[in-house]
Amino acid sequence: MSRPLHIHLVAVCGTGMGALAVMLKSLGHRVTGSDENVYPPMSTVLSEQQIPVYEGFSAANLDPRPDLVVIGNAVSRGNPEAEAVLDRKIRYASMPETLKSFFLWDRKAVVVTGTHGKTTTTAMLAWVLTEAGLDPSYIVGGVPISWQSGARLGSGDLFILEGDEYDSAFFDKRAKFIHYLPDTVIINNVEFDHADIYDSIDEIALSFRRLVNIIPGNGLLIGPEDDEHVQALASHAHCAIHTLGMSSGARWSARNVSFDPGGTSFDLYEQDEHRARLSTGQLGDHNVRNALAVVAAARQYGVSWPDLTRGLASFPGVKRRLEVRGEVNSVTVYDDFAHHPTAVRATLDALSKAAPGRRTWAVFEPRSATTIRRNFQDDYATAFDQADRVLIAPVYLPEKAPPGNRFSVEELVAGLRERGVDTEALGNVEQIVSRLAGQAEPGDRIVFMSNGGFGGIHEKTLNRLERGGAAESG
Repeated sequence: MSRPLHIHLVAVCGTGMGALAVMLKSLGHRVTGSDENVYPPMSTVLSEQQIPVYEGFSAANLDPRPDLVVIGNAVSRGNPEAEAVLDRKIRYASMPETLKSFFLWDRKAVVVTGTHGKTTTTAMLAWVLTEAGLDPSYIVGGVPISWQSGARLGSGDLFILEGDEYDSAFFDKRAKFIHYLPDTVIINNVEFDHADIYDSIDEIALSFRRLVNIIPGNGLLIGPEDDEHVQALASHAHCAIHTLGMSSGARWSARNVSFDPGGTSFDLYEQDEHRARLSTGQLGDHNVRNALAVVAAARQYGVSWPDLTRGLASFPGVKRRLEVRGEVNSVTVYDDFAHHPTAVRATLDALSKAAPGRRTWAVFEPRSATTIRRNFQDDYATAFDQADRVLIAPVYLPEKAPPGNRFSVEELVAGLRERGVDTEALGNVEQIVSRLAGQAEPGDRIVFMSNGGFGGIHEKTLNRLERGGAAESG
């Protein structure tokens, strides 16, 4: 680096943008940022790093003129800073493009992709490699439970990236992961999602195919043997391919899987050779698959079996991924990011297998850009079969979905009741909390599923349970 640059990040408080700001600061650059919603935890992280953040967007935030402006993908035309950048011809780039330019050319990027499991797999791999002494850099879309941040610049030559298929910026509609110069790519699964920017599974598959097409010949593609979309993508790869699965046909397979409330254990086979009995504190079949992907990648970079075994066993999980938020009077409250029907099904299946016989309440908020549309209206009706009681919150900001393509809570309730699932729609967070506080019994599990804050419902429920319920309302 010839001289420190002044780099300004527009919409700096997003997870990836905030992480990038901290990493750029660690290189010695002068970093500033702006955002509309400046609040913890990201505001705290940026403040501790002495990165000034302007609250609100204004062309004045670009005086004096920065050397580079990084524009987050939440920013659209009409934003005063985006308009000023274009008017003044200030050099600008997207977040993934900036990561590539400043950090990835001289490192080996391991890009973790897929519709589900990206955050957990990325965090688990970063954890295992860190515990093994490889000191990788990483950017995770969530925060591992015992780490302060989901991002770090390490001294090693590996960079572990959560690779999102969402678009890069208003001026670059390619998937973020296309910028990441992959050495190894993990594709956990491919399903339809992001209905706000993709029209079909074929469009999504095309984005993944573009990623597979830039894996170098000496690189590696890792993916499940039983996902037809992943296997179709693998047929276009120009590199080695390692398959994962629960059968002997896969390069890496998990057999003799056992579940208990403390986690999951399985025998790991490489082809037909037994390698280890592995344990993880994470619940469910989907986390066995995540662990297999981590094994394949970690072995690619020389992690020993003892280090791999210890790393997987000690991984504490990620916030908001079946995270236990508290237990009151033997009622356990979980927070989970599940919002796609497949993820809802996997979460409830994991709880059912970990402690069969305990009653499960599933509390669901339709909130994501895809969930508030009708794309998965019918799929949700079969996603809650392993719940004993289901409470559905109102659709969050339904006006963001096109008229005529809006998710119907009433239809979901009717569909679940037809299948014999005890389901109720309630009008707000307070009514849901009252219902839970009045009817939850010792031994019950309550899992809140939303990709947002859900109005602070987790703490509100725990507080009401602490007070001994209280009269129901609604």
